[in-house]
Amino acid sequence: MSMHFQTPPSYNNFIAGKECAAASGKTFDTTNPTTGERWGDFALSSAEDVDAAVRAARKAFDGAWGEMSPALRGKLLTAWGERIAKNAQLIGSIESTQNGKLLAEMQLQATISEDWLRYFGGLADKIEGSVIPVARQSVLNYTLREPIGVIAVITAWNSPTFLNIMAAAPALAAGNTLVLKPSEVTSASAVELAKLAAEVGIPDGVVNVVTGYRETGEALIDHPLISKVSFVGSVHAGREIGARAGRRLITSTLELGGKSPNIVFGDADLELAEIGVLAGIFAAAGQTCVAGSRAYIHKSVYDRLVERLVIRANMIKLGDPLLADSQMGPIATKSQLEKDETMVARALECGAELLAGGSRRTVEGFPKGQFFAPTILHKVTGENPIIVNEVFGPVLAITPFESDEEVLALANNSEFGLAAGVWTNDIRRAHLMARKLQAGTVWINTYRALASNSPFGGYKSSGNGRNNGIESINQYLQTKSVWCELSTVAQDPFVLRA
Repeated sequence: MSMHFQTPPSYNNFIAGKECAAASGKTFDTTNPTTGERWGDFALSSAEDVDAAVRAARKAFDGAWGEMSPALRGKLLTAWGERIAKNAQLIGSIESTQNGKLLAEMQLQATISEDWLRYFGGLADKIEGSVIPVARQSVLNYTLREPIGVIAVITAWNSPTFLNIMAAAPALAAGNTLVLKPSEVTSASAVELAKLAAEVGIPDGVVNVVTGYRETGEALIDHPLISKVSFVGSVHAGREIGARAGRRLITSTLELGGKSPNIVFGDADLELAEIGVLAGIFAAAGQTCVAGSRAYIHKSVYDRLVERLVIRANMIKLGDPLLADSQMGPIATKSQLEKDETMVARALECGAELLAGGSRRTVEGFPKGQFFAPTILHKVTGENPIIVNEVFGPVLAITPFESDEEVLALANNSEFGLAAGVWTNDIRRAHLMARKLQAGTVWINTYRALASNSPFGGYKSSGNGRNNGIESINQYLQTKSVWCELSTVAQDPFVLRA
C-alpha cells in the first residue's frame, strides 16, 4: 500500500507573504477520499480575513508589482513556473490525496503549469496600445492597455493547481494582483503555490490565499476593492457569482459545467475511438468539466464498439490513486458519490439499460474509500435526466444515430457547450461538424487536449470568457484613450473636436 499523509497537516491562509491563521481562530477539516479518514485542517476565513487579503493585494498593485517593469514581472512568472514544476511530486501527492484523482495526472498538471507561466510571462512585456489616426492632425490620440486591479480567483476541486494557474498566469502577466479562494475540498495546493511564488521573489501581496466555504467566496466577490472575478465550477454557482459581480458592475470570467458529446462515425478508426471515448469519461473518474459523458455512435458500428467499451470498462482497475497501476481513483466527496448513485438510479427508472458498473465498489485495503465503478448506460433517450444533466462522475450514456443531421441535433440539444469530440476519417465531415457543433472546443480524432496558447471556454450555460491564449490576457486588461493637443493655437473649448 502506498503512503498517505500519516500526520494530518494544518494549513493557514497566505496573506502579504506570510502564513496566518483565521482571525477567528476557526478551522475546518477535509477528508481523504481514498482512506475515508481526515486529511487535515484549514483556516476558516471570515470577511475580516478576506479584507486583509484584498488590501494586501491592492497595496502590491499600487506599489511593488504595479511599479515593476513588465519584463521583470515576466521573468518572475517564468521562475515561479520552474519552481512549481520542481515541486510537482509534492503538489501532485497533496492533490491526489485530497480529490482522489490519479497521482500521475496531478503531477503532470503541476509540471505543465510551467508552460503556462512561461507563455504568459513572455507576453508580459508585449502588451501594447496603439496610435489612432484621428481626423484632426494637431491631436495625438493613443491607447494604453492597463491592468484592472485585484482579481478574485475562485476555483473547483478537480484540478486545483492547473485551474489556479490558468487564471493567475494571464492576470499577473497583465499586471494585476490576486486573491485565490480554492475549493474547500482541495485547498492545500493553493497555499503551496503562493509560498513558491514568494520563494522566487514575487512581491508580498501579489498572490494571496484565503480558505473557507461559500461565505468566504461571497465576502471576496462583494469586497469593494475586487475589480474582476474568475470562477470555475458549477452552472448554478456561476450564475450566482456572475449576478453578484454584475451588481457591482465588475466583469467575470466563468468556466462552468459540461455535458460533452463524443461522436463516433462509421468510418472512424475504432481502436482510436475506443480509447478516446473511454479516456474522455473514465480517465479522471468523470470528474472533469470536459468529460465526454454523452457518446453518440453510428448504428453501423454501434454493437461492435459498445461491446468493446463494456469489456474495457469492466477491466479498469480501481485503486489507490498514488499507485502507478491504479487506473481510476475514488470520487472526491461523499456528496458527489451519492449524486452518482442517485443519477444512475434515476436514469434506469427512466428507461436506460445498465451495461457496466452502476454502484459503489469496495477496494481492498480501503473499506471507507469512496469508489464508484465505471458505468455505461445505453438505450438512453433525449429526455433521460442522465443525458440532460451533468453527473461529474464516471458515468457514460450511449446513444446510436444514423445521419449527420440527426447527431448534430442530438449533440446540440443541451444547455451546455464546453467541448465535443468527433471521430471520423472523412476530413470534410470533420470540419463541417466542428463548425456546426455548439461548443467552445471541438476535438477531432483526439480528446482532452489543451495548450497554454489555445483559447478554452464554453458556449451557452458552460460559461463566458476564455482561458489560455492571447485572448485570455486581454480579459485582464482595460483600455484607456489618451488625447493630446499638439497645436499652440488656442481652441474654442465649447466645440467638440474629432
